Amino acid sequence: MRLYSGPLSLFARKVEIALYEKAIDFERVEVAFTQTEGYRPKHPDVVAANPKGQVPVLVDGDLTIFDSTVILEYLEEAYPEPPLYPAEPKGKARCRLVELDADEILFVDVRRLLYRTEPPLADEERQKARQEEGQRGEKGILGHYERLAEQLCGKDYFCGAFTAADIGMFTTVHYAVRMDGPRLDDFPPLAAWYRRVYQRPSVARVVAEIAEADGRLSWPLSA
Repeated sequence: MRLYSGPLSLFARKVEIALYEKAIDFERVEVAFTQTEGYRPKHPDVVAANPKGQVPVLVDGDLTIFDSTVILEYLEEAYPEPPLYPAEPKGKARCRLVELDADEILFVDVRRLLYRTEPPLADEERQKARQEEGQRGEKGILGHYERLAEQLCGKDYFCGAFTAADIGMFTTVHYAVRMDGPRLDDFPPLAAWYRRVYQRPSVARVVAEIAEADGRLSWPLSA
């Protein structure tokens, strides 16, 4: 098995956690990335496999697939132990909704903070505009954190046991934390969940790898 991954790709790192959880041996192919140019030049294998030209791309024998959600669902069906989705349909649907929330709802506001590890723009007006956009992102994240804490109240994980929902949500929340986003301590159920997930060896490994990549590639954090 081969995974094309970016050093700071949230969605590729999400897949890596799932692979580690399932103890699946894989070759990690790190594609070229810089904070100024992004993923350029794009890896030819990634361009050939994914019309979007984005990682992650997973190759398993004669199968090549992309999109982190599709990859996680494939891994669950092809390598079912240990399970990362609930067995019964309603539980599985709830799990998928939490993952979708992380990828397509929370991430909309987290993405507004990503400029903080990029070099500041020479154009002061453009730099000011993205700082203001970051402030809007922080306000949005606060609202998301409030409802996520309500979902978690009294639960260790979003869907009972540890699942793909926690993997997806953790990676997105971690990127907010990584960008000096709103403090989790103001939302105790969410903060406790974050610490609990972080303690898993698969997650701690990926977080450490992200930090190492930041040391090589990222601009010092700036608000």
